[in-house]
Amino acid sequence: MAYTLFTILFLLLLYLPIHSYIVYPISIHFISKVFKNKTGNNYEPELSIIISAYNEEKVIEERISNINNLDYDKSKIEVLVGTDCCSDNTLTILDSLKVKFPWLKVYEFKNRSGKAGVINELVKMSTKSILLFTDANTHFNQDAVKKVVGNFINNDIGGVSGRLILKKPEDKFEKSNEESFYWNYETFIKISEGRCGVLIGANGGIFAIRKELIKPIPTKEAVTDDLFVSLAVLQRNRKFIYEKEAIATEEISKEVSSEFKRKIRFSATNYQTMHFFPDLIFNKNILLSYAYISHKIIRWLLPIIFLLIIAINIPLANFNLVFKISFWGQLAFYSLGLIGFFLSKTNIRFPFLSLPYFFILTNYALLLGLIKYLKKEHTIIWESTPR
Repeated sequence: MAYTLFTILFLLLLYLPIHSYIVYPISIHFISKVFKNKTGNNYEPELSIIISAYNEEKVIEERISNINNLDYDKSKIEVLVGTDCCSDNTLTILDSLKVKFPWLKVYEFKNRSGKAGVINELVKMSTKSILLFTDANTHFNQDAVKKVVGNFINNDIGGVSGRLILKKPEDKFEKSNEESFYWNYETFIKISEGRCGVLIGANGGIFAIRKELIKPIPTKEAVTDDLFVSLAVLQRNRKFIYEKEAIATEEISKEVSSEFKRKIRFSATNYQTMHFFPDLIFNKNILLSYAYISHKIIRWLLPIIFLLIIAINIPLANFNLVFKISFWGQLAFYSLGLIGFFLSKTNIRFPFLSLPYFFILTNYALLLGLIKYLKKEHTIIWESTPR
């Protein structure tokens, strides 16, 4: 009896990562084929571009210059940049730029309030009906903004995410960093979700929503701001789509360790974000619930699931050759990841080693993020990833 129960539990747990990583991406891809969204390439509504900046002196001038070069009527744009108690020359640079660009509005926040606090205040001061959120280190293609906001010609659409492409830095880049490979996989899923109007989490570097749908981002609890804003739109029963032709780029962190710390931070805030959207789990929009559970809920619980799988596999290995093989298969996979870890120290990359290493590292970061969340050690104040 115990053997049967453990077998059923093992198989159910084993299916969850298979569902999240394989079954769901394939199924949502085919489901998305029946959806079509009307776009308007010549539709140029007025919009506010929102940027929260903390110690961004290395990139902020290039960021504003990039916005100035957009193929968009500048008389319809206002750019609001909030400096979150910067200790470098970010504010000085912005003050000199706003003399040159009349559409640039700069706001200094003398007490650190975190990205969420700055965004909330900038939204209050914005005057346009469409809000476009971006980061100080993002670079837009010339037609990116036009491609994003053109979709708002459809009144059913509440939010639109552009396509963020991660570029490898030209110097001192750790070759074992597989972030771009994983990002391309995630982009495949986002495109399918976007066609269905149920995009679960916009790309923080380039996404826009209707101002009427904005929900103030919590500042007492540390949440993932772009995920929170995205889910809030879906919670209001409005479509959130993905515009793959609206391209923006960002550099991957040069060091795996920096990326690892970022993943831990975002993992903790993702768990906190879940608290505000329990209604999305059993929503009247069944497709929305399917996407949210498959893409986010299961994915965030995978570290616990993987630990349970191997723990249950140990006693089962004594009864069945199949379970014995699965146990040694798991150990082999984790061993490959460990070898990938040691090779990363020498900057040697073999995909069959670095990919298991990256997968394990990602889920380990999720586990540490969960612990950080449970211990309430996550905070709204954090340092940006080194540029």
